[in-house]
Amino acid sequence: MFVILGYIIVSASVFGGFALAGGHMAALFQPVELLMIGGAAVGAFLVGNSGKAIKATLKALPTVLKGSKYSKDSYMELMALLYELLGKVRKEGLMSIEGDVERPEESPIFAKYPKILSDHHVVEFITDYLRIMVSGNLNAMEIENLMDVEIETHHHEALMPAHIVAKLGDGMPAFGIVAAVMGVVHTMESVGLPPAELGILIAHALVGTFLGILLAYGFVGPLGTLLEQKAEESTKMFQTIKVTLLANLNGYAPAMAVEFGRKVLTSAERPGFTELEDHVKQKR
Repeated sequence: MFVILGYIIVSASVFGGFALAGGHMAALFQPVELLMIGGAAVGAFLVGNSGKAIKATLKALPTVLKGSKYSKDSYMELMALLYELLGKVRKEGLMSIEGDVERPEESPIFAKYPKILSDHHVVEFITDYLRIMVSGNLNAMEIENLMDVEIETHHHEALMPAHIVAKLGDGMPAFGIVAAVMGVVHTMESVGLPPAELGILIAHALVGTFLGILLAYGFVGPLGTLLEQKAEESTKMFQTIKVTLLANLNGYAPAMAVEFGRKVLTSAERPGFTELEDHVKQKR
């Protein structure tokens, strides 16, 4: 929603200002310039990235039109789920959650938290480390190191589309210059034309530079920033799980372990202590 609104504001400000200054909008409509800039950008995108990176970027782009799925409600569901799982472990032992860990889609506990269950990355992270805890072969420090490696890998992978789109945006002004130079070449080979017609050709050439810069800083570049923010949000979910499980491994009760996880969250998503406690009781 905000992406579309932002694009409308950018377009209205730039083109509206040009029209108010007395400019002719028809002069900016240069499909050939757009073809050169857009085609070159797409070609560079395909040349500069592996098939995996291209697939990841194309998959990530539609998410910019959606709001963040990592909201305050999502974190409250996550911590309520962890509290219930760790509470079951405390009362019945680690082996009591073996069925929940092996088949989370059939678990009555996971079924209470559909937002978490729908995110297979989060579910896999939770169940993998609960499975390790059940096995009892690793201590808290070893599990923490393993978690850090996995979170770093996930973060690097999640940032890949953001970096690709940002680099694509950085190249747009250069492609605009290429289009402008091509327009100047066309103008120079037409020096026999009247000055009025030459002026039109020069104006058309300069539109290429204008479009390249506008696309870079008004359209493509901001998408890279937004994708980076989404990657940071997804990593925060894993960090919350990590801190909660490690607190439990170090001997803290489920209520205190969840409190450790709550402290990881930013102020925008962090529920209050009483708010979280009431939510957990309601879910139970």
